[in-house]
Amino acid sequence: MRHQKSVIIIDNFDSFTFNIAQMIGEVNGREALVLPNTLAWREINKIPHERIILSPGPGTPHQRRDVGSSMDILTYADVPVLGVCLGHQCMTLHHGGRVIAAPEPMHGRIRRVRHYGSPLFRGIPETFEVTRYHSLVADSALPDELELIAETEDGIVMALRHRTQPHWGVQFHPESICSEYGQEIFNNFLSDDIAPLQIKTGQHKDGLHV
Repeated sequence: MRHQKSVIIIDNFDSFTFNIAQMIGEVNGREALVLPNTLAWREINKIPHERIILSPGPGTPHQRRDVGSSMDILTYADVPVLGVCLGHQCMTLHHGGRVIAAPEPMHGRIRRVRHYGSPLFRGIPETFEVTRYHSLVADSALPDELELIAETEDGIVMALRHRTQPHWGVQFHPESICSEYGQEIFNNFLSDDIAPLQIKTGQHKDGLHV
């Protein structure tokens, strides 16, 4: 399916960002626009967009200098947002979760994950292999508003969704050549049923358009 949606990718200055952009272009039938995280939300919001992806990056979500406008996007954007790796950690922190040191650093490690039937994983087998590059993880003690939608066999959080906002996060790298079903995950994110009704119908939260 070619969605032809306008997609913005916020680059947290990571070498994987353009791999994500390439895969989005393949499944979307339209190139994504890559913008640096140093660009303010008020400028980003002037550009038409239907989806936003927060890229991986070398830093930590606890430092504004590492994530730039990512947190503002999670506060103000009224379209579905997908965080990948660092972007996923930003989403976790933004919604009240904790981001902690991983039991062991992962650099190009392939691990099997299990998902729990979220729309982000529609049409994907219950378990599949992904590639991990990270030394931080979301604490498994999640706030009520965040739902666990995928984890490793040893209980490490691998994907989350917000229960009422169209915010999604994956700790692994779907764009990696060694990850299974990466295109399917991005395709699902671009689909029309990924957003809750209030977003689809244009009913926005107060204060979004700043």
